[in-house]
Amino acid sequence: MTTAIPIPTPSGRQLGWGLAALVVAGNMIGSGLYLLPATLAPTGSSSIIGWAAAAAGAVVLAMVFSALGRLQPDADGLSGYAERGLGRFFAFQTALAFWTACLVGNVAIAVAATGYLGYFYPVLATPVGAVFCNLALIWLTTVAYIIGARTAARFAALALIIGLVPVAVAVVAGAIAFDPAIFVASWSPSGAPLSSSVPASLAIIFWAFIGVESAAALSARVKDPVRDVGRATIAGVLLAAIVYIAASVAVFGVIPAGALAQSSSPYADLIARVFGASIGGLAAAAMVIKATGTLSGWVMLGGETARAAAKQGFLPAGFGHGDRTPIANPLLGGAIMSVVAVISNQPTLGGQFGALVGLTAVLSLVIYGFCAVALFRLAGRLRDRVVAILGLSFSVAAVAAAAPGYILPTLIFFALTSLAWLRVRKNRRDPDVEGDGTRPA
Repeated sequence: MTTAIPIPTPSGRQLGWGLAALVVAGNMIGSGLYLLPATLAPTGSSSIIGWAAAAAGAVVLAMVFSALGRLQPDADGLSGYAERGLGRFFAFQTALAFWTACLVGNVAIAVAATGYLGYFYPVLATPVGAVFCNLALIWLTTVAYIIGARTAARFAALALIIGLVPVAVAVVAGAIAFDPAIFVASWSPSGAPLSSSVPASLAIIFWAFIGVESAAALSARVKDPVRDVGRATIAGVLLAAIVYIAASVAVFGVIPAGALAQSSSPYADLIARVFGASIGGLAAAAMVIKATGTLSGWVMLGGETARAAAKQGFLPAGFGHGDRTPIANPLLGGAIMSVVAVISNQPTLGGQFGALVGLTAVLSLVIYGFCAVALFRLAGRLRDRVVAILGLSFSVAAVAAAAPGYILPTLIFFALTSLAWLRVRKNRRDPDVEGDGTRPA
């Protein structure tokens, strides 16, 4: 999960598919990767299978959004796709689910930053220290958003470049110090059969691929959208998957699963083991910058998502007036994230991170499922409908395999938003909306 950084193209469509693929990969490789090895320690090195399955699903979903972008180029994001294909009720569900996923995911990103700060200050890895650090990071980035969205976006773009360096260094360190015996011993530390442990980890792993929908935005920037968007999407996702898998193999091949489960900074620990504590410290610092930059970008995205939802009539007017974002919007977002940070606190940062990313991923997968169904209804050709079916199948399978602790809150969320829809429909009488919440054909 990372922030999509716009690429300036002053002369219009100038990106070839190769460069576009790099943009897709760069937009997906985010701070979420940094704590995943610790969270996946119970699954062990067998999580590589989950990474491959998640990558395959991400490719299919990227094709879903590429098709939607081609068919509905003027739609307003994910809720726009849902409205065009399924009606305003599902647009409402999608808008609120995406906003909620942003807020919960933002706390996970703060946890990742706190984990690498704990490399320098071990007290921050304790439950009490982690809470205060998470709250400080949440409000630091919230204030930055209040001051100016442009500043937040620039910081996120700079952090993207800085944050990719330690991942590359970790892969090199793993290649140098890889121990097959450690990797094999870490194959399934929990003793659970792969048929249950790997599918259960799929939702957590998919966190790293959230943002795959950003690939559709490339259609206006590439030289040949019809031919190149699909190629760039697949190549970009595969490139990101290679980085993820290589980094995971490196960690599980150097650090035993037992030690990894207790780590709050797995890649910095890996680099320190191979190149020394000073290089590990530099890597940890770079990851803190990356995670904070990503958090800054997603705090801004969460605020703008709420503003857009208010503009659509899905949230109270206090979240936004047309294109204006009142200060109450980020302040309320910061308050909600603070509550989530406190109630999700756990003995280890890896445990807290896993709970947050699992819930975020399940919410996101449900949204992606809505969009896949929308594509099926909007598609005019068989190929797009097949892609829609495959995208929906993956989303359903990944959600079904997730832990009950992620599924139950998601069910409660959609039950509450369904009840909220009744109030929204009552308070906002749209003459263009029929009684079932859909627009007339």
